[in-house]
Amino acid sequence: MSNFIDFMLGDHRRCDVFFASAEQAVAAQAWDRATASFGAFQRAMQQHFSAEENILFPAFEQASGMTMGPTQVMRDEHVQMNQLMAATQQSLAAQDGDDFAGNTETLLIMMQQHNMKEEHVLYPMCDAHLAHQSSTLLAQLTAQLAAKAPPA
Repeated sequence: MSNFIDFMLGDHRRCDVFFASAEQAVAAQAWDRATASFGAFQRAMQQHFSAEENILFPAFEQASGMTMGPTQVMRDEHVQMNQLMAATQQSLAAQDGDDFAGNTETLLIMMQQHNMKEEHVLYPMCDAHLAHQSSTLLAQLTAQLAAKAPPA
């Protein structure tokens, strides 16, 4: 049986691939490729955030009764990461490698901290509180993530 930790960790890794591709393209000053890769990264992140905020978090909140706990922290961090992604997109449009590097360094640190909290705190809590409906929820998450998958 699959669990939320493994499933969502896999999606974190999927997003990381697009992020790394964008960084490599900027390092090579391949701005068109960097823009495409970062766009794919942003779409993957939006998919991930949407799956969490529309499926996983509400189910967890209903099952646990916690509405202002870890899910609210994650939502707030999603907003912050969206702001950083928008700033990074602007640095790409300006072909400003230094600004891109500064934004992506901050974004990477934030994503790493965010992912650690999800993978070591929230997802295990989801596994504990949502075990009785994990098959249904994992199917819904799979459909949500596949529905708008960015091109690789």
